[in-house]
Amino acid sequence: MKKIFLLLPLLFTFLFVSAQNFPFGAITYDDQNFDRNKLDSNANAIVLKEFGTSTIQISDKTSGTELIFEYHVKIKIYNKEGYDQANIVIPTYKNGTREEYINTIKASTFNYENGHFVESIMDKKSIFTENKGRYTVLTKFTLPNIKDGSIIEYSYRLESPLLFNYKTWAFQSDIPKVYSEYLAFIPAIYNYNVSLRGFIKLSDTKSELSRECMRINGVPIDCSKIWYVMKNVPAFVEEDYMTAASNYKSAIYFELSDWEMPDGRKQSYTKSWKDVDYELTTDKSIGGQMKRKDIFKDVIPSITKDANDDLSKAKAIFNYIKKQMKWNNGYGISSEDNIKKSLDTHSGTVADINLGLIAALSAANLDAEAVIISTRENGIVNKLYPVISDFNYLIAKVNIADKSYLLDATEPLLPFGLLPLRCINDQGRVLNLKKPSYWMDITAAQKASTSYIVDVQMEVDGKVKGTITTHSFGYAAFNKRQEIKKFSSPDEYVEKLDERLPKLQILNHEIKNIDSVENILTEIYEVEFSKMADASKDEFYFNTFFINPVAKNPFNLNERTYPVDLGSASEERISIRLALPGKYDMVEKSQDLAIGLPNAGGRYLVKTSIEDNVISFNQILQFNKAIYQADEYPYLKEFYSKIIQNQKFDILLKKVK
Repeated sequence: MKKIFLLLPLLFTFLFVSAQNFPFGAITYDDQNFDRNKLDSNANAIVLKEFGTSTIQISDKTSGTELIFEYHVKIKIYNKEGYDQANIVIPTYKNGTREEYINTIKASTFNYENGHFVESIMDKKSIFTENKGRYTVLTKFTLPNIKDGSIIEYSYRLESPLLFNYKTWAFQSDIPKVYSEYLAFIPAIYNYNVSLRGFIKLSDTKSELSRECMRINGVPIDCSKIWYVMKNVPAFVEEDYMTAASNYKSAIYFELSDWEMPDGRKQSYTKSWKDVDYELTTDKSIGGQMKRKDIFKDVIPSITKDANDDLSKAKAIFNYIKKQMKWNNGYGISSEDNIKKSLDTHSGTVADINLGLIAALSAANLDAEAVIISTRENGIVNKLYPVISDFNYLIAKVNIADKSYLLDATEPLLPFGLLPLRCINDQGRVLNLKKPSYWMDITAAQKASTSYIVDVQMEVDGKVKGTITTHSFGYAAFNKRQEIKKFSSPDEYVEKLDERLPKLQILNHEIKNIDSVENILTEIYEVEFSKMADASKDEFYFNTFFINPVAKNPFNLNERTYPVDLGSASEERISIRLALPGKYDMVEKSQDLAIGLPNAGGRYLVKTSIEDNVISFNQILQFNKAIYQADEYPYLKEFYSKIIQNQKFDILLKKVK
């Protein structure tokens, strides 16, 4: 019998006891009285028990092989915040005529009333489906009669002809689990690479031989029967600044390496990058489109007529493609039709647009390559062996002199060489029509940078008038430009901005370089604040932290097991010059502060002074890294805590008589 190659150590134990599946509806008083403090005192709901099993069988309908996955779970709901656990969404996938199906759904709610359990059975009419894109169907249902203390239970069966990714089992979810068990039957004719992701280890695992688990053309096939168990699994709490949760949740993943039928037929799926390079570069929807220089040969001279060097040529071509093709929000690494059609219709997927960009750059005799990546919400790709389904996005790479630039022409408001943040995710695979592919880091070429220059004067009635000038660069400028472009004009944007700021009135405005994306975006506002202090008194308090105050710590977990991923480095500078309506001494003020993160990871500086009846306030907040590892989390948490505490203090001004 063939072995299943495991990427995790299997800890075999003779003491392993499998719970197997449990009877539906057998609710116990122990279930009803389960003390959540044993696992998580803050839990709104807890999985008491879940069991799943996957087998590969011969379909009675198609006579082909199919994966049968059966799932069964029992959940205790403690309060209203846990009611959403009764809203069930099960995704299934389709690929052409091959489609997964959900059937045999069974669901009930159990409430303890007058000394016994009352079952509310879900009406089958409550089940409906929803198409989500071309390849995904969502099966949805809601369990009935949910109350504080309800126990819900449901089960279903999934039939799938898609065997490449044997059914993943997620041990971790958004609520804790007392017990989670997965049983997989894998026939000897299939070899799967199996990996455990996440930071939590298995409680138990066991493997044994299951004789004649299936038959193909009358030939009996043995199976590996493998149990995986986790007990007392903590909830996975999503927090700000992270990539796809699937990168970090504890789960078992299977990827088909190869199969060999009893009649000797073989198929290998785990290929070398050399094999994949050939497939991708000869594929008419990828490599074939990269070669379409002929489409652009007549227009390149006019596009680059004012360009004096290769970098200027590349920028001119990049801007041309951005103007000619509008992104239809479609993802993928291959052209849906062809780049010529996308040019003619002025619309296309990310692959259509960026393959067109690569072909245009090549037509100008520039060294252009394709880079296939996985976006932040899609997760990190497997680098041990090629799994093309991991990739969902394609960008361009142009090499000029000794420097390379990564390009995505789907966003008109992004400057040359700056990728959308959705693309900043670990590494991508660079595809060249003539050379072997290779990995490269996908990082932000610029940081998010904003500076505020405030020059205002306080009047005796406490009103403050003057100007606020904002300079935005990099991702900060991109985000601001996107916000402005949501409105029909800059004037409308400013009007809505004025409405959102009740304590401030914008009297006049000027916004520069909205469409000149290579330049700094500058906003100049003549403003009047409503009464900010009672300046008629001999003493009054005034808060200098009125520009982007930090009101809430974004990091509140006791422990975070996954990195803090900001996407890019960032910097915010605030400079305030406040002229007072007389001569004052500054009796109290917030502490001048200079704190930093370890290893030059960032800093926070604040300084307040008064001279010639003018208060000067300067603040700098910098994060010098895009990614902070889990062991740096406590420092980030404390860093923000100190900032928040410092910003709570007002300055006390006393009139000089």
